[in-house]
Amino acid sequence: MKKNCDSLSRRSFLKGTGLLVSAVFSGGGCVGGNSLCKKTSRQTNVIIVLADDLGWGDLGCYGSDFIETPNIDKLASEGMKFTENYAPAPVCSPTRAALLTGQYPARVGILDYLRPEDGGLSRDYVTVAEMLKRNDYATGMIGKWHLTGYAYHGAKDEVRAVDHGFDEELVTEIKGVGNGANYYPYVFRDQEISWTSVTEKKLPGEEYLVDRMNFEAVNFIERHKDEPFFLYLSHFAPHTIVNGRKDLVEKYRKKHKPGKSGRENCYICQDAGLEGDPLNHWAVDHNPHLAAMIENVDEGVGKIVQKLDELRLAKDTIVIFTSDNGGESNITTNAHLRKGKSSLYEGGIRVPLVVRWPSFVKADTVSDSFVNIMDFYPTILDAVSINPDPKHKVDGISFLPVLKDPTVPGRDVMYWHYPLDKPHFLGGVSAGAIRKGKWKLIEFFVTGKVELYDLEADEGEQNNLAAKHPEKVKELLDMLAKWRSEVGAEVPKGQISSK
Repeated sequence: MKKNCDSLSRRSFLKGTGLLVSAVFSGGGCVGGNSLCKKTSRQTNVIIVLADDLGWGDLGCYGSDFIETPNIDKLASEGMKFTENYAPAPVCSPTRAALLTGQYPARVGILDYLRPEDGGLSRDYVTVAEMLKRNDYATGMIGKWHLTGYAYHGAKDEVRAVDHGFDEELVTEIKGVGNGANYYPYVFRDQEISWTSVTEKKLPGEEYLVDRMNFEAVNFIERHKDEPFFLYLSHFAPHTIVNGRKDLVEKYRKKHKPGKSGRENCYICQDAGLEGDPLNHWAVDHNPHLAAMIENVDEGVGKIVQKLDELRLAKDTIVIFTSDNGGESNITTNAHLRKGKSSLYEGGIRVPLVVRWPSFVKADTVSDSFVNIMDFYPTILDAVSINPDPKHKVDGISFLPVLKDPTVPGRDVMYWHYPLDKPHFLGGVSAGAIRKGKWKLIEFFVTGKVELYDLEADEGEQNNLAAKHPEKVKELLDMLAKWRSEVGAEVPKGQISSK
Protein backbone atom coordinates (compact mmCIF):
# COMPACT_ATOMS: atom_id res chain seq x y z
CA MET A 1 0.00 0.00 0.00
CA LYS A 2 1.43 3.39 -0.99
CA LYS A 3 2.09 5.78 1.89
CA ASN A 4 1.99 9.52 1.25
CA CYS A 5 2.40 11.47 4.45
CA ASP A 6 4.94 13.76 6.08
CA SER A 7 5.76 11.26 8.81
CA LEU A 8 5.34 7.51 8.60
CA SER A 9 4.65 7.39 12.30
CA ARG A 10 6.20 5.50 15.20
CA ARG A 11 5.32 1.84 15.45
CA SER A 12 5.04 0.04 18.72
CA PHE A 13 7.88 -2.21 19.74
CA LEU A 14 7.81 -4.76 22.55
CA LYS A 15 10.69 -4.23 24.89
CA GLY A 16 12.56 -7.35 25.87
CA THR A 17 13.09 -8.61 22.33
CA GLY A 18 16.48 -6.92 22.17
CA LEU A 19 19.63 -6.99 24.23
CA LEU A 20 19.68 -4.20 26.81
CA VAL A 21 23.13 -3.46 28.09
CA SER A 22 23.22 -2.07 31.61
CA ALA A 23 26.28 0.00 30.83
CA VAL A 24 24.21 2.12 28.49
CA PHE A 25 22.04 3.31 31.34
CA SER A 26 24.79 3.70 33.91
CA GLY A 27 27.28 5.88 32.10
CA GLY A 28 26.18 6.89 28.63
CA GLY A 29 27.98 6.16 25.39
CA CYS A 30 30.90 4.19 26.73
CA VAL A 31 31.88 0.63 25.94
CA GLY A 32 31.72 -1.29 29.18
CA GLY A 33 35.16 -2.21 30.43
CA ASN A 34 36.84 -0.63 27.41
CA SER A 35 39.77 1.63 28.26
CA LEU A 36 38.99 3.71 25.20
CA CYS A 37 35.88 5.08 26.88
CA LYS A 38 35.15 8.42 28.43
CA LYS A 39 32.12 8.49 30.68
CA THR A 40 29.45 11.01 29.74
CA SER A 41 26.36 12.28 31.50
CA ARG A 42 23.89 10.72 29.08
CA GLN A 43 23.66 8.17 26.31
CA THR A 44 25.46 9.16 23.15
CA ASN A 45 23.34 10.37 20.25
CA VAL A 46 24.23 9.42 16.67
CA ILE A 47 23.73 11.50 13.54
CA ILE A 48 24.68 10.29 10.06
CA VAL A 49 24.54 12.80 7.21
CA LEU A 50 24.82 11.00 3.88
CA ALA A 51 25.32 12.90 0.64
CA ASP A 52 24.32 11.36 -2.69
CA ASP A 53 27.03 11.10 -5.38
CA LEU A 54 29.42 13.57 -3.74
CA GLY A 55 32.76 13.77 -5.53
CA TRP A 56 36.01 13.19 -3.65
CA GLY A 57 37.19 16.69 -4.44
CA ASP A 58 33.88 18.54 -3.92
CA LEU A 59 34.47 19.70 -0.32
CA GLY A 60 36.75 22.45 0.86
CA CYS A 61 38.46 20.16 3.37
CA TYR A 62 39.15 17.69 0.52
CA GLY A 63 40.63 20.28 -1.80
CA SER A 64 37.83 22.20 -3.53
CA ASP A 65 38.61 25.86 -4.19
CA PHE A 66 35.25 26.50 -5.90
CA ILE A 67 32.53 24.88 -3.77
CA GLU A 68 32.21 26.47 -0.32
CA THR A 69 31.61 24.06 2.56
CA PRO A 70 32.59 26.00 5.70
CA ASN A 71 30.49 23.91 8.08
CA ILE A 72 31.78 20.53 6.93
CA ASP A 73 35.29 21.99 6.93
CA LYS A 74 34.73 23.12 10.52
CA LEU A 75 33.37 19.67 11.37
CA ALA A 76 36.67 18.23 10.15
CA SER A 77 38.69 20.78 12.15
CA GLU A 78 36.73 19.81 15.26
CA GLY A 79 36.97 16.08 14.61
CA MET A 80 38.64 13.51 12.37
CA LYS A 81 38.97 13.44 8.59
CA PHE A 82 39.61 10.13 6.82
CA THR A 83 41.66 9.80 3.65
CA GLU A 84 41.03 6.08 3.03
CA ASN A 85 37.30 5.62 3.60
CA TYR A 86 35.42 3.44 1.12
CA ALA A 87 31.87 2.88 0.00
CA PRO A 88 30.89 -0.80 -0.15
CA ALA A 89 29.64 -0.28 -3.72
CA PRO A 90 29.98 2.28 -6.53
CA VAL A 91 26.22 2.99 -6.59
CA CYS A 92 23.64 3.95 -3.99
CA SER A 93 21.31 1.11 -2.91
CA PRO A 94 24.06 -1.44 -2.09
CA THR A 95 25.93 1.11 0.03
CA ARG A 96 22.78 2.08 1.91
CA ALA A 97 22.01 -1.57 2.60
CA ALA A 98 25.56 -2.12 3.89
CA LEU A 99 25.41 0.97 6.10
CA LEU A 100 22.24 -0.21 7.81
CA THR A 101 23.07 -3.94 8.06
CA GLY A 102 26.84 -3.88 8.56
CA GLN A 103 27.12 -6.52 5.82
CA TYR A 104 28.76 -6.63 2.43
CA PRO A 105 26.19 -5.92 -0.32
CA ALA A 106 27.06 -9.32 -1.77
CA ARG A 107 25.83 -10.99 1.41
CA VAL A 108 22.67 -8.86 1.50
CA GLY A 109 22.00 -9.56 -2.18
CA ILE A 110 21.49 -5.93 -3.22
CA LEU A 111 24.22 -5.44 -5.80
CA ASP A 112 22.99 -2.56 -7.94
CA TYR A 113 20.69 0.42 -7.49
CA LEU A 114 17.10 -0.74 -7.06
CA ARG A 115 14.61 -0.03 -9.81
CA PRO A 116 11.14 1.35 -8.94
CA GLU A 117 9.46 -2.00 -9.46
CA ASP A 118 12.02 -4.05 -7.46
CA GLY A 119 11.66 -5.63 -4.05
CA GLY A 120 13.39 -4.16 -1.02
CA LEU A 121 15.71 -4.86 1.90
CA SER A 122 14.37 -7.95 3.64
CA ARG A 123 12.75 -7.36 7.00
CA ASP A 124 14.80 -10.29 8.32
CA TYR A 125 17.87 -8.07 8.68
CA VAL A 126 18.49 -6.42 12.04
CA THR A 127 19.53 -2.90 11.12
CA VAL A 128 21.56 -0.51 13.24
CA ALA A 129 18.38 1.54 13.65
CA GLU A 130 16.57 -1.47 15.04
CA MET A 131 19.39 -2.19 17.47
CA LEU A 132 19.30 1.38 18.74
CA LYS A 133 15.51 1.36 18.96
CA ARG A 134 15.63 -1.82 21.05
CA ASN A 135 17.73 0.16 23.49
CA ASP A 136 15.29 3.07 23.81
CA TYR A 137 16.67 5.38 21.15
CA ALA A 138 14.31 7.59 19.16
CA THR A 139 15.12 6.84 15.53
CA GLY A 140 14.44 8.98 12.49
CA MET A 141 15.19 8.76 8.78
CA ILE A 142 14.91 11.86 6.60
CA GLY A 143 15.28 11.77 2.84
CA LYS A 144 16.45 9.15 0.39
CA TRP A 145 15.65 5.57 1.35
CA HIS A 146 16.12 3.71 -1.97
CA LEU A 147 16.03 0.27 -0.37
CA THR A 148 12.71 -0.71 -1.89
CA GLY A 149 10.61 -0.57 -4.99
CA TYR A 150 7.43 1.48 -4.83
CA ALA A 151 3.80 0.44 -4.88
CA TYR A 152 3.16 3.32 -7.28
CA HIS A 153 5.31 1.52 -9.84
CA GLY A 154 3.87 -1.93 -9.16
CA ALA A 155 6.29 -3.25 -6.55
CA LYS A 156 4.55 -6.09 -4.73
CA ASP A 157 6.14 -5.39 -1.34
CA GLU A 158 7.13 -1.84 -0.47
CA VAL A 159 9.66 -1.99 2.38
CA ARG A 160 10.04 1.29 4.19
CA ALA A 161 12.40 2.70 6.82
CA VAL A 162 9.70 2.22 9.45
CA ASP A 163 9.92 -1.50 8.67
CA HIS A 164 13.59 -1.43 9.66
CA GLY A 165 13.68 0.19 13.07
CA PHE A 166 12.95 3.83 12.30
CA ASP A 167 10.19 5.49 14.30
CA GLU A 168 9.83 8.32 11.81
CA GLU A 169 10.35 8.60 8.06
CA LEU A 170 10.22 12.16 6.71
CA VAL A 171 10.54 13.87 3.32
CA THR A 172 11.24 10.59 1.58
CA GLU A 173 10.55 9.26 -1.89
CA ILE A 174 7.32 7.36 -2.59
CA LYS A 175 8.07 6.78 -6.28
CA GLY A 176 10.98 7.05 -8.66
CA VAL A 177 13.20 10.00 -7.73
CA GLY A 178 12.14 13.26 -9.35
CA ASN A 179 15.11 14.28 -11.50
CA GLY A 180 15.43 17.93 -10.56
CA ALA A 181 11.95 18.50 -9.11
CA ASN A 182 13.47 20.11 -6.03
CA TYR A 183 10.86 22.79 -5.25
CA TYR A 184 7.55 22.27 -3.49
CA PRO A 185 5.24 20.57 -4.43
CA TYR A 186 8.05 18.33 -5.80
CA VAL A 187 6.22 17.25 -8.94
CA PHE A 188 8.39 16.33 -11.93
CA ARG A 189 7.19 17.78 -15.22
CA ASP A 190 3.63 16.61 -15.99
CA GLN A 191 3.52 13.72 -13.51
CA GLU A 192 0.36 13.30 -11.45
CA ILE A 193 1.74 13.41 -7.91
CA SER A 194 4.74 14.52 -5.90
CA TRP A 195 7.57 12.03 -5.85
CA THR A 196 8.01 12.78 -2.13
CA SER A 197 5.99 12.06 1.01
CA VAL A 198 5.57 15.80 1.62
CA THR A 199 1.90 16.83 1.74
CA GLU A 200 2.22 20.37 3.01
CA LYS A 201 4.67 23.25 2.68
CA LYS A 202 6.41 24.33 5.89
CA LEU A 203 8.97 26.92 4.82
CA PRO A 204 8.31 30.50 3.66
CA GLY A 205 8.72 31.46 0.03
CA GLU A 206 9.67 28.80 -2.49
CA GLU A 207 10.33 25.72 -0.37
CA TYR A 208 13.49 23.96 -1.55
CA LEU A 209 14.01 20.27 -0.88
CA VAL A 210 17.40 20.42 0.87
CA ASP A 211 16.15 23.28 3.06
CA ARG A 212 13.07 21.27 4.02
CA MET A 213 15.19 18.26 4.94
CA ASN A 214 17.55 20.41 6.99
CA PHE A 215 14.54 21.95 8.75
CA GLU A 216 13.15 18.52 9.62
CA ALA A 217 16.56 17.37 10.90
CA VAL A 218 16.86 20.28 13.32
CA ASN A 219 13.23 19.79 14.36
CA PHE A 220 13.88 16.09 15.06
CA ILE A 221 16.80 16.97 17.34
CA GLU A 222 14.71 19.55 19.19
CA ARG A 223 11.82 17.12 19.69
CA HIS A 224 14.09 14.37 21.02
CA LYS A 225 16.59 16.44 22.99
CA ASP A 226 15.63 14.77 26.26
CA GLU A 227 16.18 11.20 25.09
CA PRO A 228 18.91 9.43 23.13
CA PHE A 229 18.34 9.65 19.39
CA PHE A 230 19.62 8.32 16.07
CA LEU A 231 19.13 10.57 13.07
CA TYR A 232 19.87 9.36 9.55
CA LEU A 233 19.77 12.40 7.26
CA SER A 234 20.03 10.93 3.78
CA HIS A 235 20.21 13.69 1.18
CA PHE A 236 19.05 13.38 -2.41
CA ALA A 237 21.69 15.99 -3.27
CA PRO A 238 23.75 16.42 -5.33
CA HIS A 239 22.49 13.55 -7.50
CA THR A 240 21.67 14.57 -11.09
CA ILE A 241 19.73 16.26 -12.51
CA VAL A 242 21.39 18.90 -10.35
CA ASN A 243 19.02 21.80 -9.73
CA GLY A 244 20.23 24.13 -7.00
CA ARG A 245 18.50 26.79 -4.95
CA LYS A 246 18.26 29.87 -7.12
CA ASP A 247 20.15 32.33 -4.92
CA LEU A 248 23.08 29.99 -4.48
CA VAL A 249 23.15 29.15 -8.19
CA GLU A 250 23.50 32.84 -8.99
CA LYS A 251 26.24 33.17 -6.38
CA TYR A 252 28.32 30.50 -8.12
CA ARG A 253 27.61 31.82 -11.62
CA LYS A 254 29.11 35.12 -10.48
CA LYS A 255 32.01 33.38 -8.76
CA HIS A 256 33.16 31.56 -11.91
CA LYS A 257 31.80 31.20 -15.41
CA PRO A 258 30.20 27.74 -15.78
CA GLY A 259 31.96 25.26 -18.02
CA LYS A 260 30.49 23.97 -21.24
CA SER A 261 27.51 21.66 -21.06
CA GLY A 262 27.95 17.92 -21.37
CA ARG A 263 24.40 17.50 -22.69
CA GLU A 264 22.65 18.94 -25.73
CA ASN A 265 19.30 19.00 -23.97
CA CYS A 266 18.00 19.43 -20.42
CA TYR A 267 14.44 18.72 -19.26
CA ILE A 268 14.40 21.72 -16.93
CA CYS A 269 15.53 24.06 -19.69
CA GLN A 270 13.00 22.58 -22.12
CA ASP A 271 10.19 23.14 -19.62
CA ALA A 272 11.30 26.77 -19.37
CA GLY A 273 11.01 27.10 -23.14
CA LEU A 274 14.76 27.13 -23.69
CA GLU A 275 16.91 25.14 -26.10
CA GLY A 276 20.05 23.28 -25.10
CA ASP A 277 21.36 23.76 -21.56
CA PRO A 278 21.65 27.54 -21.07
CA LEU A 279 20.84 27.18 -17.35
CA ASN A 280 24.04 25.12 -16.84
CA HIS A 281 22.46 22.05 -15.23
CA TRP A 282 24.98 19.85 -17.05
CA ALA A 283 28.06 22.07 -16.94
CA VAL A 284 31.06 19.75 -16.91
CA ASP A 285 33.10 22.04 -14.66
CA HIS A 286 32.31 24.89 -12.28
CA ASN A 287 28.72 23.71 -12.31
CA PRO A 288 26.72 26.32 -10.35
CA HIS A 289 23.87 23.92 -9.56
CA LEU A 290 26.21 21.26 -8.21
CA ALA A 291 28.01 23.82 -6.05
CA ALA A 292 24.71 25.29 -4.82
CA MET A 293 23.37 21.87 -3.79
CA ILE A 294 26.54 20.92 -1.93
CA GLU A 295 26.67 24.26 -0.13
CA ASN A 296 22.99 23.75 0.77
CA VAL A 297 23.84 20.37 2.31
CA ASP A 298 26.68 22.11 4.13
CA GLU A 299 24.23 24.69 5.51
CA GLY A 300 22.27 21.82 7.05
CA VAL A 301 25.38 20.47 8.75
CA GLY A 302 25.92 23.91 10.22
CA LYS A 303 22.34 24.11 11.49
CA ILE A 304 22.60 20.65 13.06
CA VAL A 305 25.84 21.52 14.88
CA GLN A 306 24.41 24.87 15.98
CA LYS A 307 21.35 23.13 17.44
CA LEU A 308 23.53 20.58 19.25
CA ASP A 309 25.61 23.38 20.71
CA GLU A 310 22.50 25.33 21.70
CA LEU A 311 21.05 22.29 23.49
CA ARG A 312 24.44 21.41 25.03
CA LEU A 313 24.38 18.03 23.32
CA ALA A 314 27.56 18.39 21.26
CA LYS A 315 29.89 16.37 23.49
CA ASP A 316 27.33 13.57 23.70
CA THR A 317 26.67 13.34 19.97
CA ILE A 318 28.58 11.53 17.22
CA VAL A 319 28.17 13.37 13.90
CA ILE A 320 29.23 11.42 10.80
CA PHE A 321 29.36 12.93 7.30
CA THR A 322 30.02 10.86 4.18
CA SER A 323 28.75 9.98 0.69
CA ASP A 324 27.14 6.83 -0.69
CA ASN A 325 29.61 6.51 -3.58
CA GLY A 326 31.91 8.61 -5.72
CA GLY A 327 30.72 11.54 -7.80
CA GLU A 328 29.40 11.40 -11.34
CA SER A 329 32.51 12.24 -13.29
CA ASN A 330 30.51 14.12 -15.93
CA ILE A 331 29.80 17.01 -13.51
CA THR A 332 31.62 16.44 -10.20
CA THR A 333 35.30 16.20 -9.46
CA ASN A 334 36.93 13.16 -7.93
CA ALA A 335 40.25 15.02 -7.98
CA HIS A 336 43.17 12.74 -8.84
CA LEU A 337 41.15 9.55 -8.41
CA ARG A 338 40.29 7.57 -11.53
CA LYS A 339 36.73 7.44 -12.91
CA GLY A 340 33.66 7.94 -10.71
CA LYS A 341 30.23 6.61 -9.78
CA SER A 342 29.52 3.09 -11.17
CA SER A 343 33.24 2.22 -11.37
CA LEU A 344 35.39 0.12 -9.06
CA TYR A 345 38.29 2.44 -9.66
CA GLU A 346 39.02 4.71 -6.69
CA GLY A 347 36.85 7.56 -7.99
CA GLY A 348 33.78 5.36 -7.72
CA ILE A 349 34.32 3.94 -4.25
CA ARG A 350 36.64 6.18 -2.19
CA VAL A 351 34.50 8.78 -0.43
CA PRO A 352 34.95 11.58 2.13
CA LEU A 353 34.37 10.79 5.80
CA VAL A 354 34.37 13.26 8.68
CA VAL A 355 33.53 12.29 12.29
CA ARG A 356 32.98 14.78 15.11
CA TRP A 357 32.56 13.57 18.70
CA PRO A 358 34.03 16.14 21.09
CA SER A 359 34.07 13.90 24.16
CA PHE A 360 36.07 11.20 22.37
CA VAL A 361 37.63 12.29 19.07
CA LYS A 362 40.55 14.71 19.22
CA ALA A 363 40.01 17.83 17.15
CA ASP A 364 41.79 18.48 13.84
CA THR A 365 43.03 14.93 13.31
CA VAL A 366 43.50 13.03 10.08
CA SER A 367 43.53 9.25 9.70
CA ASP A 368 44.91 7.21 6.81
CA SER A 369 43.48 4.00 8.28
CA PHE A 370 41.32 1.89 5.96
CA VAL A 371 37.64 2.00 6.89
CA ASN A 372 34.40 1.19 5.09
CA ILE A 373 30.86 2.54 5.42
CA MET A 374 29.62 -0.91 6.46
CA ASP A 375 31.91 -0.49 9.49
CA PHE A 376 29.58 2.22 10.82
CA TYR A 377 27.23 -0.47 12.20
CA PRO A 378 29.66 -2.11 14.68
CA THR A 379 31.39 1.19 15.41
CA ILE A 380 28.15 2.84 16.48
CA LEU A 381 27.11 -0.14 18.61
CA ASP A 382 30.58 -0.22 20.14
CA ALA A 383 30.46 3.50 20.90
CA VAL A 384 27.11 3.32 22.68
CA SER A 385 27.68 0.02 24.52
CA ILE A 386 25.17 -2.16 22.70
CA ASN A 387 26.01 -5.77 21.94
CA PRO A 388 25.10 -6.88 18.42
CA ASP A 389 22.25 -9.30 17.89
CA PRO A 390 23.91 -12.75 17.91
CA LYS A 391 21.60 -13.90 15.11
CA HIS A 392 22.72 -11.11 12.77
CA LYS A 393 26.00 -11.59 10.90
CA VAL A 394 28.15 -8.44 10.82
CA ASP A 395 30.94 -8.08 8.24
CA GLY A 396 31.85 -4.60 9.43
CA ILE A 397 34.73 -3.99 11.83
CA SER A 398 34.52 -1.35 14.54
CA PHE A 399 36.91 1.54 13.99
CA LEU A 400 36.32 3.00 17.46
CA PRO A 401 40.06 2.49 18.24
CA VAL A 402 40.88 4.61 15.17
CA LEU A 403 38.61 7.38 16.43
CA LYS A 404 40.60 7.33 19.65
CA ASP A 405 43.97 7.22 17.91
CA PRO A 406 44.14 8.00 14.16
CA THR A 407 47.41 6.10 13.78
CA VAL A 408 45.81 2.78 14.77
CA PRO A 409 45.43 0.51 11.71
CA GLY A 410 41.92 0.00 10.42
CA ARG A 411 40.99 -2.79 8.06
CA ASP A 412 43.64 -4.81 6.24
CA VAL A 413 41.38 -6.06 3.46
CA MET A 414 38.05 -5.24 1.83
CA TYR A 415 36.11 -6.60 -1.13
CA TRP A 416 33.67 -5.42 -3.79
CA HIS A 417 31.28 -7.38 -5.98
CA TYR A 418 29.51 -5.47 -8.76
CA PRO A 419 28.10 -7.89 -11.35
CA LEU A 420 26.13 -6.28 -14.19
CA ASP A 421 24.21 -7.74 -17.10
CA LYS A 422 25.11 -4.68 -19.16
CA PRO A 423 27.32 -1.63 -18.54
CA HIS A 424 26.02 1.12 -16.26
CA PHE A 425 24.88 4.26 -18.12
CA LEU A 426 27.81 6.12 -16.55
CA GLY A 427 30.30 3.56 -17.86
CA GLY A 428 30.75 1.06 -15.03
CA VAL A 429 31.15 -2.58 -16.03
CA SER A 430 30.69 -5.97 -14.43
CA ALA A 431 33.62 -6.52 -12.07
CA GLY A 432 34.91 -7.42 -8.62
CA ALA A 433 37.74 -5.96 -6.61
CA ILE A 434 39.88 -6.45 -3.53
CA ARG A 435 42.14 -4.11 -1.60
CA LYS A 436 44.73 -5.60 0.74
CA GLY A 437 47.22 -3.18 2.21
CA LYS A 438 48.64 -1.05 -0.57
CA TRP A 439 47.51 -3.47 -3.30
CA LYS A 440 44.27 -3.18 -5.24
CA LEU A 441 43.12 -5.72 -7.79
CA ILE A 442 40.15 -5.38 -10.16
CA GLU A 443 38.79 -8.42 -11.98
CA PHE A 444 36.59 -7.69 -15.00
CA PHE A 445 34.00 -10.43 -15.37
CA VAL A 446 33.13 -10.00 -19.07
CA THR A 447 36.66 -9.97 -20.48
CA GLY A 448 38.53 -11.79 -17.72
CA LYS A 449 41.06 -8.95 -17.62
CA VAL A 450 42.82 -8.29 -14.32
CA GLU A 451 44.40 -5.03 -13.22
CA LEU A 452 46.72 -4.57 -10.24
CA TYR A 453 47.67 -1.24 -8.64
CA ASP A 454 50.02 -0.13 -5.90
CA LEU A 455 47.88 2.59 -4.30
CA GLU A 456 50.69 3.91 -2.12
CA ALA A 457 52.62 4.89 -5.23
CA ASP A 458 49.72 5.30 -7.66
CA GLU A 459 46.43 6.48 -6.17
CA GLY A 460 45.28 7.52 -9.63
CA GLU A 461 45.54 3.89 -10.84
CA GLN A 462 47.48 4.72 -13.98
CA ASN A 463 50.09 1.95 -13.87
CA ASN A 464 48.72 -1.61 -14.16
CA LEU A 465 51.28 -3.89 -12.49
CA ALA A 466 49.52 -7.23 -13.12
CA ALA A 467 52.14 -8.44 -15.58
CA LYS A 468 55.00 -7.52 -13.25
CA HIS A 469 53.58 -9.21 -10.14
CA PRO A 470 51.86 -12.46 -11.18
CA GLU A 471 52.29 -13.92 -7.68
CA LYS A 472 50.41 -11.00 -6.12
CA VAL A 473 47.68 -11.32 -8.76
CA LYS A 474 47.23 -14.99 -7.92
CA GLU A 475 47.17 -14.30 -4.18
CA LEU A 476 44.50 -11.63 -4.48
CA LEU A 477 42.41 -13.53 -7.02
CA ASP A 478 42.40 -16.55 -4.70
CA MET A 479 41.29 -14.37 -1.79
CA LEU A 480 38.58 -12.72 -3.89
CA ALA A 481 37.25 -16.08 -5.09
CA LYS A 482 37.23 -17.49 -1.54
CA TRP A 483 35.37 -14.42 -0.27
CA ARG A 484 32.77 -14.70 -3.04
CA SER A 485 32.15 -18.28 -2.02
CA GLU A 486 31.82 -17.35 1.66
CA VAL A 487 29.22 -14.63 1.07
CA GLY A 488 27.35 -16.41 -1.71
CA ALA A 489 28.30 -13.95 -4.45
CA GLU A 490 27.94 -15.19 -8.00
CA VAL A 491 29.34 -14.01 -11.32
CA PRO A 492 26.57 -13.73 -13.95
CA LYS A 493 26.25 -16.69 -16.28
CA GLY A 494 28.19 -16.31 -19.49
CA GLN A 495 30.71 -13.96 -17.91
CA ILE A 496 34.27 -14.99 -17.23
CA SER A 497 35.70 -15.49 -13.77
CA SER A 498 39.17 -16.71 -12.95
CA LYS A 499 37.74 -18.93 -10.20
